[in-house]
Amino acid sequence: MAMDISPRTYRYVSADIYTSGYRVVGKVMVTNTGVIGLMNDSTNSAMEVHDARMAKIHMPTKLIDHFELVRLVKKRVMVMCLSRREDLGPAALVRGGYGTINEYPARFTSQAYEVEGKLELPGRFDFQALMFEGSREFIPLFDAVLTAILIPNLRVESPSMLVNRDLSDVVALLSQRSKDED
Repeated sequence: MAMDISPRTYRYVSADIYTSGYRVVGKVMVTNTGVIGLMNDSTNSAMEVHDARMAKIHMPTKLIDHFELVRLVKKRVMVMCLSRREDLGPAALVRGGYGTINEYPARFTSQAYEVEGKLELPGRFDFQALMFEGSREFIPLFDAVLTAILIPNLRVESPSMLVNRDLSDVVALLSQRSKDED
């Protein structure tokens, strides 16, 4: 007699997703690795968003369509906003390991958006490792604020966001701002 054992448990997580031209709000299906596991899974280039509502970036609150399911190319997703920090996934996966965690207030920019928030990294800040090493394409930011460069009224605050490192142009640590001289 064979037991029916499912290899994974799935759950839905609400997400607010930004591409270069559109905003997609809906639910993504994740496993126990959370949204960070879904977005950094190198074996899948696409993702599905259920009960998806779409809007154009220049009118982010005006619904243009509603679908039961839309599919997105993950490498074209610029930022994913989540309503709960816990939805990112297990702390060890989100932070890249255990150990002393340091917070680095930072600003990421792309061609369309600026995102300010806190990076939580084990050890010191290493730009090369963050942006070019490993297989993690999406970087978590906490207590983050997204603004559109050309649309100043588009402002989104979220307890956690994932930023696509391949679409990021500039990373600036806010603690390294130049002091104004009088």
